[in-house]
Amino acid sequence: MSLGMTNPGAARDIDREAIAATERLIRPHIRRTPVIEIGGADLGLDASLRLSLKLELLQHAGSFKPRGAFTNLLSRAIPKAGVVAASGGNHGAAVAFAAMRLGIPAKIFVPSVASAAKIKQIRDYGADLVVGGERYADALAASERWIETSGALPVHAFDQTETLLGQGTVGLEFEAQAPDLDTLLVAVGGGGLIGGVAAWYAGRRTRIVGVEPEAAPTLAKALAAGEPVDAEAGGIAADSLAPRRVGALMFPIARRHVEQVVLVPDSAIREAQETLWRVLRIVAEPGGAAVLAALLSGVYRPRPGEHVGLLICGGNTVAVDFSR
Repeated sequence: MSLGMTNPGAARDIDREAIAATERLIRPHIRRTPVIEIGGADLGLDASLRLSLKLELLQHAGSFKPRGAFTNLLSRAIPKAGVVAASGGNHGAAVAFAAMRLGIPAKIFVPSVASAAKIKQIRDYGADLVVGGERYADALAASERWIETSGALPVHAFDQTETLLGQGTVGLEFEAQAPDLDTLLVAVGGGGLIGGVAAWYAGRRTRIVGVEPEAAPTLAKALAAGEPVDAEAGGIAADSLAPRRVGALMFPIARRHVEQVVLVPDSAIREAQETLWRVLRIVAEPGGAAVLAALLSGVYRPRPGEHVGLLICGGNTVAVDFSR
């Protein structure tokens, strides 16, 4: 399938037309995840606020990542050796899931910081899993060595046109489900999600605000420097929001279409996880709860009556014990 791109690596091709074509391609393989609406008072916030939460944690493999994974596997030529991916966990699980569904061999590299839930998922989907190194950058380096010897096709977690297009379909869905959003809060790791979503909303009235952990300010540092640069890669969301630097393809999109980036402390992310469970019985991983942490901690202060979208992007955690 051709997405109509003259240069597969060019950020200028990541736009609404290409994202819409991508959505048609992957539609049979992904879930259209629900949106729920609540008032600010439900979360102890300003009662005039309208909050729309898109529950992308209900996507296959527990996060938004299968959108990009299926886009890669369906629109690129797959060699006999199959595909390879490096991941903090969610991307690896998504590639493993898509490969399982499409009958493609997959080898996944994850660092030791990957959660037990994500490691189990990857194994359950039948991929060849390698756990090693402390951070995503270590897994990426190991995957690149494997590519050289195996000839497998790399599926990058965020710095790949097809990945960005796939993640942009979240924005397409969210706009159809909540067309009058004033602001959309999106968690940032390598930037594939916010890059794709911002490309979809480009030129629209909805403001895009990035949310990062204080311990992994990848996009904040890139915007301050004028280019992607290395940043800290720690904190409780390190398995999903700490790749060391944002992707080169998403950066020009973010510079043009992301209004601001706010940083949240780990304590606020943990509080947001607990609040989502207590109020809505939603079990989100730290990266998935970061957007709510921006509201609860006050680092993002909406105007009275604002309609805020919250993209709850992942739920791969063992935070709730069902043994009893």
